[in-house]
Amino acid sequence: MDAQYFLSLDATKMAELVKIGEVTSDELVEHSLKQLEKVNPSLNAVVHNRKGKVLSEKVIDKGAPFAGVPILLKNISQALQGEPLTSGSKLLAKNISKSDTHLVQRIRQSGFRFIGHTNTPEFGLKNISEPVHYGPTRNPWNMEHSPGGSSGGSAAAIASGVVPLAGASDGGGSIRIPASFSGLFGLKPTRGRTPVGPGVGRQWQGASIDFMLSRTVRDSAAMLDNLQVIQPEAAFQTPLYKNGYKRTLGQTFERPLRVAFSTKSPVGTPVSEDAVQAVKKTISWLEEQGHHVEEKDNGVDGVQLMRDYYLMNSGEISSVIQKMEQGFGRKITAEDVEIETWLLHVAGKSVTAAEFSASLASWDVAAANMAKLHETYDFYITPATAFTAPRVGELTHSQSEQEKLRESVQLLDKQGQQELIYDMFLPSLTYTPFTQLANLTGQPAMSLPVFLSDEGLPLGVQVMASKGEEHRLLQLAYQIEQSDLWVGMKGNPFFESVVEISK
Repeated sequence: MDAQYFLSLDATKMAELVKIGEVTSDELVEHSLKQLEKVNPSLNAVVHNRKGKVLSEKVIDKGAPFAGVPILLKNISQALQGEPLTSGSKLLAKNISKSDTHLVQRIRQSGFRFIGHTNTPEFGLKNISEPVHYGPTRNPWNMEHSPGGSSGGSAAAIASGVVPLAGASDGGGSIRIPASFSGLFGLKPTRGRTPVGPGVGRQWQGASIDFMLSRTVRDSAAMLDNLQVIQPEAAFQTPLYKNGYKRTLGQTFERPLRVAFSTKSPVGTPVSEDAVQAVKKTISWLEEQGHHVEEKDNGVDGVQLMRDYYLMNSGEISSVIQKMEQGFGRKITAEDVEIETWLLHVAGKSVTAAEFSASLASWDVAAANMAKLHETYDFYITPATAFTAPRVGELTHSQSEQEKLRESVQLLDKQGQQELIYDMFLPSLTYTPFTQLANLTGQPAMSLPVFLSDEGLPLGVQVMASKGEEHRLLQLAYQIEQSDLWVGMKGNPFFESVVEISK
């Protein structure tokens, strides 16, 4: 097996080849490690490499669905026993995981072999992956640009051919944003669909979930089959989809779809012509297939929803800092963490329980609005991101800006602190205003790689569905994947000589 053949394989095909004996698992792992060694010095996608361990570990029984396939995990919430898990923070530089998380247990049972952990912004708080502790991850399509965040390291590793899929998480778009910026398929499942914990029942009060990024729809479908669970200790649960996601991919819709769409930013920020054209291309394709399409406002107050989102972030980060202070036996200072973490922590200390509860109640109002919309429409389509990927460093605050923010947050009342946080994140939010809605309503949503800009950068289209309707999203994604609308790795310099993913 040569390197180009390895790049052509998705995880499903790799597993098939291992099962029939055409390749060995060690061959796949060795090719993955060679590709990592080749690309990581320039991309900085992987921050912890298990090269010294993975080849010596026993391969799970070939009956497992992904027996012997290499995979990477995200360096936050995806703990692997005995390995570092730092959440992108220098504060946790020496943290070693005492056990696998429930999600990682299920991935292990699926037969994967763990190559390492991927780069992520500190505590997953940004839509770029440029932590001070590890440095920025770069986009394989153009290394002057970011692959996004917070699952940016995973996106860069997949889009450079290190692995066919990788662990990711999504608390405000952290699967769909890097999927859009990196030409990948990114599905955020319904709240409660995939395993959490141990000891964590409501990640970001249910806004955040763990899943995967992939190059092919069938890989994500198969992973959802393997990971969906009814977890007794979890705060949120959703009924299992018993028909099988991968098995239903090729099925046609029973009737023409009714689809709503919008290209307007929910927070009133600009939207690029590239993003508008990406949606228009998708809408035109749907109409050609006989589906009914209508431009429609979803009725959600996007600005207020983001304010409530940031208030939740404030409380959550302040709680995280408080727990770390207890663990370290000292106060955490502004020098210990990055500026976003510090401002959220300071503001969170002023948030009352009543205010925190009220902010969560607004999520339910948004969920009711979207449930009403889906009584009429099967899908709701927007750009996944408002622009193609930002340049590395573009959304990172300068030292002088950071100093000003630190000084300002101490002088303001709690309302002023929340305004400061909104303004601090606004440049980033301008790039990615569409994804947070699905996190707060709990709906499934996906980013489809359907557009390539004149500059050669990908941009995705987001599709949302009712809770529990991942199978319908995956059916649509699979149909688009078979069409000329799908861009995928076409134009990616790392895949120039690879004709297509092997089926």
